[in-house]
Amino acid sequence: MTTALKTVQAGEIEIAYAESGAGEPVILLHGGESTHVQYDTFRPLLGDGIRAIAYDQRDSGASVNPPDPYGIPDLAQDCAALIRGLGHERAHIFGVSFGGLIALQVAVSVPDVVQSLTVGAAFADASALRAPVASEIIELPPSRRDARMLTFALSERGQADEELVAELRSMLVHRSPEADARRLAAIRGYDLTDRLPEIAAPTLLIYGEDDPAARPGIGQGIAEAIQGARLEVIAGARHGITVEFTRETARLLRHFVLAHPSRPAR
Repeated sequence: MTTALKTVQAGEIEIAYAESGAGEPVILLHGGESTHVQYDTFRPLLGDGIRAIAYDQRDSGASVNPPDPYGIPDLAQDCAALIRGLGHERAHIFGVSFGGLIALQVAVSVPDVVQSLTVGAAFADASALRAPVASEIIELPPSRRDARMLTFALSERGQADEELVAELRSMLVHRSPEADARRLAAIRGYDLTDRLPEIAAPTLLIYGEDDPAARPGIGQGIAEAIQGARLEVIAGARHGITVEFTRETARLLRHFVLAHPSRPAR
């Protein structure tokens, strides 16, 4: 599925996004090695009653930003600016991996725009950079990460599926060394551990049973820190819960979003 991109201006940042459907606004935050295309297959699976919006973060895809350093809080403000720029007071936030860091930050820094929060395969601090396999991938030049990403994201069964492997490869992006460095630098110093109890939005955590980095225990720790949060573990899944286990993840997100409807858009 391909959709023509639209843009929202947020100061010096031009945010490019793709959308499908109508109804509850759901903002989809992609992982560190991808762009909005990560959700091209995922978006329509959210079904009727949902406006699914996937956007390109800074230094990703068609979004435009100055070559200045930034942190996860800046990326959270970009997300909030997109929500408001689309005419919504609040939206449902869904982020996985790098996008999950941003999603948590939005819920802490800009809670008034969050109707519900769903986070997958993510950490609450910069230990993501030291996690097994993830740290190995980060040390590789961007052009050499693809092969390692396959075993990181997909189960052995998934790696044997040629169509699935091709789909994952199509989602991966090779940034310039400068852009890649800015993305990695944004994570260093990130730590929301002590602020997780501030999150008041309904929260769902989705983790892969066999994720070699963001293990279910990480999700359990986050869930325990946020009042009323729930953890769902997808059996057999590694890090690529929105790729190999697209339908399972989309079903969990859809049910959670529709269980926490938002106020009408402005």
